[in-house]
Amino acid sequence: MTNDNRLLCADFLRATACLGVLLHHLAFRMDMNAVPDAAEPVLRFLVYGSFGVTVFFVLSGFLLARPFWLALDAGKPMPSLRTYALRRLARIVPGFWLALVVSLVLDLWLGGKLLDGERIIRFVAGLLLVSDWHWVTLFPVDNNGPLWSIGFEVTAYLLMPLGMAAVFALRARQWPARLAWLGVIAVALLVHVMVVQWAPIDEVERGWNHGLVGGAKAWMPRFNPIGFFAIFAVGSLAAGVQVLIQNRRGIGMDVIGGLAVLATALIMALNIGGLTEGFGWLGIPYAFPVMPLAVGIALATLPSSLYLGRLLDNALARFIARISFGIYVWHFVIMWLIEKLARGSFRTSGADGWATWLQTSGMVLVITTVVATLSFYLLEQPMVRWARKFERTGRKEGEPAGAKAIS
Repeated sequence: MTNDNRLLCADFLRATACLGVLLHHLAFRMDMNAVPDAAEPVLRFLVYGSFGVTVFFVLSGFLLARPFWLALDAGKPMPSLRTYALRRLARIVPGFWLALVVSLVLDLWLGGKLLDGERIIRFVAGLLLVSDWHWVTLFPVDNNGPLWSIGFEVTAYLLMPLGMAAVFALRARQWPARLAWLGVIAVALLVHVMVVQWAPIDEVERGWNHGLVGGAKAWMPRFNPIGFFAIFAVGSLAAGVQVLIQNRRGIGMDVIGGLAVLATALIMALNIGGLTEGFGWLGIPYAFPVMPLAVGIALATLPSSLYLGRLLDNALARFIARISFGIYVWHFVIMWLIEKLARGSFRTSGADGWATWLQTSGMVLVITTVVATLSFYLLEQPMVRWARKFERTGRKEGEPAGAKAIS
């Protein structure tokens, strides 16, 4: 950790995760037949930027569980759940709601969609943060697909304190408490298996050729809130380990953390040619458990590194991390809007396809950065500061500067 109490590597991983998801959606729009030979391996790798989703879940689990582990090891009560809930709601709801509402309005206005019963149900489920529980509602709006993950993240926010309450009830500390958390992960995996086995989905209009709802049917039941909580819980375990080893600073932490970061890229590369969901063990997406474990090891070790953590958490990474929530919730609808307003902007076949893709991608990156920056400074940050006024005096848990967990 740095002198300003920043958890090294957290900002770097958040920045690369949000950019990975953005570049995944851009790369998907490029006709690979029109890509220059030298750039083709890079584009094929960027398609697997979808694995950034699992980085977000591990990172959130890490940052949100850390105050609980600190309290547990110090023999203190669990951190205030009121404060925990206030911070989570203030951090994600305003920005998410704005993106959700704007996306729906644009879809009705420019997309020519009708506000029928199904569209209303999907939107309301998204608004209430429960869209993750059924394939009909998984995607709250048609023109902003990445919003699907917000409901999954909120469910993980709810389940993590329940798991922590069980560990606190055991009165275990240090390594025995971490072993107990393995039991929480095991329960999550067991429930995930039960969901996959006992909640089958019919084959009627199932598949991405039937739109987002058909795509949701293809994802589920392997995509389910409990399976994603298992990913989140790996990050929570990494936080427990980091708390125990945080004072063991040395070059060994640089080596272990650096290898873990490289492993995340290698795991993505090894999945090239397969599904971008990267279904892993027990059908859990994004190369579970190896990808979450690699991210967790990086998070546990690099805060105690001598050089690499500071190198990775540079000023650019910190800025991108700061606005990353806005990048995540706005980039897809911005791409959709550009495609609607600028004809041929994503026409990437033929001799001019590569140049078109580069120009359009640059436009998307610039506009998304501007919108995300405005979202952070005009909405997200003010709402977080306003919500802090409602926290109980004397029960505020310390949160490292680099630990503003966002989806």
